[in-house]
Amino acid sequence: MFARIAGVGSYLPGPPLSNDDLKQRGVETNDEWIVSRTGIKSRHLADANCTSSDLALEASRKALVAAGIDASTLDLIIVATSTPDFIFPSTACLLQAKLGNHSAMAFDVQAVCSGFVYAMNIAEKFIRFGSHKKVLVVGAEVFSRILDWDDRSTCVLFGDGAGAVILEASENPGILASAAHADGAYHGILSVPGNVCGGKVIGDPFLRMDGQAVFKFAVRVLADVAQECCALAGILPTGIDWLIPHQANIRIIESTAKRVGIDMNKVIVTVDRHGNTSAASIPLALDAAVRDGRVQRGHKVLLEGVGGGFTWGAVLLEF
Repeated sequence: MFARIAGVGSYLPGPPLSNDDLKQRGVETNDEWIVSRTGIKSRHLADANCTSSDLALEASRKALVAAGIDASTLDLIIVATSTPDFIFPSTACLLQAKLGNHSAMAFDVQAVCSGFVYAMNIAEKFIRFGSHKKVLVVGAEVFSRILDWDDRSTCVLFGDGAGAVILEASENPGILASAAHADGAYHGILSVPGNVCGGKVIGDPFLRMDGQAVFKFAVRVLADVAQECCALAGILPTGIDWLIPHQANIRIIESTAKRVGIDMNKVIVTVDRHGNTSAASIPLALDAAVRDGRVQRGHKVLLEGVGGGFTWGAVLLEF
């Protein structure tokens, strides 16, 4: 029994916010500076009353339609997010209620930008074990809530959004191989080092990042885990039809592809349209590529991500 993608969906809140729009809002930056360093041209920001579960709901509805199933038939819901609606209940439980499902197992996964890949790893194990047959996996983020808008080295990079897939049990090949890793020794180069205690924020509540250290680490581990996943499946990286990496920075994407030996013509890039949406970035890119006809049934697709923690992982699947 395999875990196979039955449907995909995504959602971006509001109109795109361009680099020039950011400058007009008071961010000390310009379009040339951002594009040359990151490849990002615009991003989407959620309204103040819009939550991760709201974004997840819209993406999930589209995935359910694409899969041709009703939400009531889901038996597992996993939401990957670093920006949950509340400390608890989980965003997955809130999404479950909004979908009108009353019996599925539901929980969140917190692995930052690797969250969606981690969630896919977990969902596949439930299906392969035989305990669950229809799983909703979502990546949803409102990273705009944790950005310091006076720090141009970070605030220009991120955006809000959600992406979702329906995984179903199938006798036909689906997920061919997966791998996931973490090394907490690198936690200091990308983190939100604050917390809430006694009703007050203790420490720094904003995202902080050592950009150069993250770049070097990300390129190395993304290349390694891509090759690891291919080896587990018994194929060469050149046998992949599409690489869909975490959409963080065009330089990281290009450097990873070069190191793995995959031509950029086979790499799905959407970072220019929505920036770094953390756990949502991979399913957003997957949905875009499915809907425009690039990713088709039978294609071998490698998903991979790296995020704070540090965490990283990959999933090789036959779509």
